[in-house]
Amino acid sequence: MEYRFNLAKRMLFNKKASLIGAVLAVTIGILVIHVNFVIFQGLFDAIVRDLTDYRFGNIQVTDEEDYIDKSDISLINWFERIPYVEAATPRLSTTASINITKNGERIEETRVPVVGVDPLRDIRASTVHKTVDEGQFVYSRNSIVLGSNVARDLGGAQVGDNVKLKIVDRYGQDQLKRFIVTGIARSPGGQGFDYSVIMHIDTLRDLMDRDGYTSSIMVKLNDPTKAIEVKEFFLRSFPNEDFIAETIEEAAEQQLAGFRSGIAMINMIGYFGMMSSAFAVVTIQMMLVNSKTREIGVMRAIGAKRKDILIIFLFQGLIIGTIGASVGTVAGLGYTIYAQETKMSWNNSLPLEVTIQWDKILQTALTAFSLAVIASLYPSYRATKLLPVEAMRTV
Repeated sequence: MEYRFNLAKRMLFNKKASLIGAVLAVTIGILVIHVNFVIFQGLFDAIVRDLTDYRFGNIQVTDEEDYIDKSDISLINWFERIPYVEAATPRLSTTASINITKNGERIEETRVPVVGVDPLRDIRASTVHKTVDEGQFVYSRNSIVLGSNVARDLGGAQVGDNVKLKIVDRYGQDQLKRFIVTGIARSPGGQGFDYSVIMHIDTLRDLMDRDGYTSSIMVKLNDPTKAIEVKEFFLRSFPNEDFIAETIEEAAEQQLAGFRSGIAMINMIGYFGMMSSAFAVVTIQMMLVNSKTREIGVMRAIGAKRKDILIIFLFQGLIIGTIGASVGTVAGLGYTIYAQETKMSWNNSLPLEVTIQWDKILQTALTAFSLAVIASLYPSYRATKLLPVEAMRTV
């Protein structure tokens, strides 16, 4: 067996151009998979990261009846007694009309999402306060933070401007209140509250006449892998309540479903590209067979069996697959590390969440290696069909 391998290696390395071409085909196939994974999976993970940090937390608790009427303080205290929980905070949501008068002109926006937050707790459970790049986060009951797109639509509202909100309370009555803009929120990729306004949760409760009510509880874990365990423990602890507890994947299912489908399609395209590299290996192997017909004839004439010829060319496929998979994996891993270290951003805005997933790397390398070996089957078979006399006549 060893002499067959050495013969296959010598025949292959004597044709360096063919070897380089075959290895390059396998390498490019693997590299395309890695680049696709870094960009598209990194974008998906970045969106999950930002939705977790800004909106949902690792676990989001809501109620089947729209509002949680149980004391948010008691729920937060319950969660924060669990070792895996870092912090929890209440949120209250509604929509409002907002207007501003600038240079004597009244500018109004309708159906603007409004989020009420507890400023002290929110900065522990969420990073939305870090998106305030002008001014500061909500600090009093009369302050309001505008999303950057809301500020733009209001004629370029700035910190220090006065705005008026109109909110419909639980009885259908309009409630008006004037606020001072204390901050403008702008998040990379717009995953934060760029299209919303943020105010103190107690102020929003007063306007909605929902004293003590909460739309959701956002729970941040210091160990996200414990999300399902904490969620199930919470639901078991409150069996008589109408609570709904969801992990980030469940809470943001609608936002993420389309991205998952897109990633699956991109991965499929990548694997089709890898199959194209297999066809390149077939072509190059066939060229090798055609260029080695005289040698094949000599080997058959001196007693080599068809099995020996088959094994020699299969060994060539193994060599191409091994070198190509190794070089491609190293190149792909290098690109992944580069993207991770440089905090590569999507369209210069949303920093990708790049992780090294060794199972994915191993799967891609094994797939490329297997395709290279499979691609060598037909050329190997063709080599065994050459008759000694006809092969030796070929010039």
